[in-house]
Amino acid sequence: MSSYLLDTNLLIALLWPSHEQHELAVAWFARHRSRGWATCPITQAGFVRIVSNPAFSRDAVQPRDATQVLVANTAAKDHALWADDLAFAEAVAFAGVRLIGHQQVTDAYLLGLAIRHGGVLATLDRQIVVLTEPKTAARRAVLTVS
Repeated sequence: MSSYLLDTNLLIALLWPSHEQHELAVAWFARHRSRGWATCPITQAGFVRIVSNPAFSRDAVQPRDATQVLVANTAAKDHALWADDLAFAEAVAFAGVRLIGHQQVTDAYLLGLAIRHGGVLATLDRQIVVLTEPKTAARRAVLTVS
């Protein structure tokens, strides 16, 4: 059974009660948590960066407070921290010519990291699948939460 690597947007929705998709994320997590879940330094830094940005929410907190929220949740026994230990070119090789825009770069890396770990990238972003060929292992390594 494959663990889920939560991308930054899903991690924020899950851990940030005022997020518009919080209930969706919590319900999905309750159903799928037993498979295991993971974060990585990129998704953790993204969480802290975004929830500490006043432009994101009037409920924005200081980075140290966001870090405490993150630490409290990732201390769970079913959480794994996946190291960002994959060279970028190797991680995104699956995407080939489909990697065409700057906004796809981090998504492609995270999907490559999930593939390396035999996991699935869980996201709220419906566009990540365009990085993959239909009916491939890479396509099966993306789950859009909806």
